[in-house]
Amino acid sequence: MVRRRRPTAFRTSPQDVAAARKVPRTRQTASPSYRLAFADEDFLTSEDLRGIRFQLEYLKPEFKLRERGIVSTVVLFGGARIPAPGEPALAAKTPTAKKNLERNSIYYEEARRFAQLASLTAASMDYKEFIVVTGGGPGVMEAGNRGAADVGAPSIGLSIVLPHEQAPNEYIDPALSFNFHYFATRKIHFLLRAKVVAIFPGGFGTMDEFFETLTLIQTGRMDRIPVLLFGAKFWSRVINLDALAEEGTISPDDPDLLTFVDTAEEAWAVVRRFYKLPEIAAAAQAVT
Repeated sequence: MVRRRRPTAFRTSPQDVAAARKVPRTRQTASPSYRLAFADEDFLTSEDLRGIRFQLEYLKPEFKLRERGIVSTVVLFGGARIPAPGEPALAAKTPTAKKNLERNSIYYEEARRFAQLASLTAASMDYKEFIVVTGGGPGVMEAGNRGAADVGAPSIGLSIVLPHEQAPNEYIDPALSFNFHYFATRKIHFLLRAKVVAIFPGGFGTMDEFFETLTLIQTGRMDRIPVLLFGAKFWSRVINLDALAEEGTISPDDPDLLTFVDTAEEAWAVVRRFYKLPEIAAAAQAVT
């Protein structure tokens, strides 16, 4: 957080919170009305303060990322249900789903490898550029944070409170592990610093993030950046952008906003060409 010099004439908010806790308990001090507004959880979570909570959810990660000097990120979107190779697909509801999820575990490894390549580039830039960021959960998200950890790099996790909430995956830098109530503010932080968006097979959440990214780029609200779809076979089966172009609901050249890739090396080559980055040292290529 950016800290400003405190005027010596004024007490700090934490000092007053501490002092308020020491006030004798009376009918008046026990009343919710007496609580300091910024220390009153009931007040802060009230319906009328939703706008303030939006602002707080934006500012807290923003301050932390500025403190670390993080300028740009590599975003990995993908399914929470995709297991690591050799692990069972515990989230599968049918035998067919189990088989398919376990087959798609190849994308866990590709996400992990892609995050390694991004993080090796980040290391050459003092961890200010190309920092890996994921949604903080299991599956492809875990693979992304794990890949960064493999090469000793920090990575970001943007978790969100859900009914089936799980703890953030263990590979996120603890100082860069954030939790959100609002999907909207979480999406802002996904894309605000994004230099690359890599999208792996996933479900509704992945689709939401994918089309949000495409919409922002298509409408000029976001700079053109590499948008990489891992798994041409998967994506050609579940979406048909050419059909949208044929129907006239998108422009004929809109599908060109994304690139289909199948391997981490193929994907990072796209990023290198786009940003004219140097090749990663041969020794680094051996990381697995």
